[in-house]
Amino acid sequence: MTAHPSVAEFRAHFPALADTTYLASCSQGALSDAMTAALLEFQFSIREHGAPWELWMGKVAEARAGFARHIGADVDEVAVVSTASEGAFHVASTQDWSTRPRLVTTDMEFPSVAHVWLAQRPRGAEVVHVPDRDGVVELDDYLALVDERAALVSVPLISYRNGLRLPVREVVARARELGAKTFVDAYQGMGVEPVDVRELDCDYLVSGSLKYMLGIPGLAFLYVRSGVRDDVAPSLTGWFGRQDPFNFDPRHLDHPTHARRFEGGTPSIPSAYGAVAGLSLLEQLDMHRVQQHITELTRSLQDQLMAAGEVTRSPKDDALRGPQVALLDADPHALDAHLKAHSVIGSPRGDVVRLSFHLYNDDSDVTRAVQAVADYRKTH
Repeated sequence: MTAHPSVAEFRAHFPALADTTYLASCSQGALSDAMTAALLEFQFSIREHGAPWELWMGKVAEARAGFARHIGADVDEVAVVSTASEGAFHVASTQDWSTRPRLVTTDMEFPSVAHVWLAQRPRGAEVVHVPDRDGVVELDDYLALVDERAALVSVPLISYRNGLRLPVREVVARARELGAKTFVDAYQGMGVEPVDVRELDCDYLVSGSLKYMLGIPGLAFLYVRSGVRDDVAPSLTGWFGRQDPFNFDPRHLDHPTHARRFEGGTPSIPSAYGAVAGLSLLEQLDMHRVQQHITELTRSLQDQLMAAGEVTRSPKDDALRGPQVALLDADPHALDAHLKAHSVIGSPRGDVVRLSFHLYNDDSDVTRAVQAVADYRKTH
């Protein structure tokens, strides 16, 4: 049986947590010792070897394989892309909207993906939105829009706005019954939520290497279920999207049958090093245990804030609340500045400050966050 690190053991990989309450993993994970070592390793590779392409491509392959293991996919089902937006574009641009024009999304979708969907309207897509009902997305509202006209159904694993868990499995199952493809943006849950693409049964899933994945910006992963066919060949492409990238044939365009048909130019090599560093830490963890630990922390924070008279936008139900608590405020950036001045790092978005958790957080972080908010209220 694999021994999983305790919270204290995992926390020890993040030196800044000795004097900082870090609650911004929904934006960027805390800096780990593994990340520091990985970025130094990248610098050394240039100093020692100049342009070690085989070494760098091996690191990209290591990142791809690590992500595939993390979601229960085969390595050939994962494309390395630069952002979640790029992954969404690949999916949207390879659909033919002429016979099934409907693209179902939600008001809780992150704009980076939502705007890609809207950009399909000139190609004939009918983009329809499942409404946000006071911070909640109702399953019946999704099912009402998923019909025989739907070609693609997009459902986030967790909403960036308030940490809401969406009914992904039920929506995917309904879409499959009706012959629609499904896209899951898992960026706000990957790294702290159990994700198995075989169990989800989705056609596409995207996530990046930062946030809860503990990497840095510049790299993302697009899962494409084996056997999924493109209506239209990928139009955004590059030399890594070829059957043999190192053939260097400028007159021949061939697309492999696996997910790498969606790859383009040279990926961010420092980000690949960072992705491997983050995945190396996550591979030590039991994601079900991580999820339970975080549920207890978010419940404690939300209960204490509400007892103090605060208003939160996050679901009260543990089953619906992901790894963050969204604290309502008239001036979130002013509140965030106060928190940072007291070494509490959050992430303001819209009318809330998001306070998000990873396994490296503990009860002391909850206590410090509640106290910092209370101090702010004394003068505001």
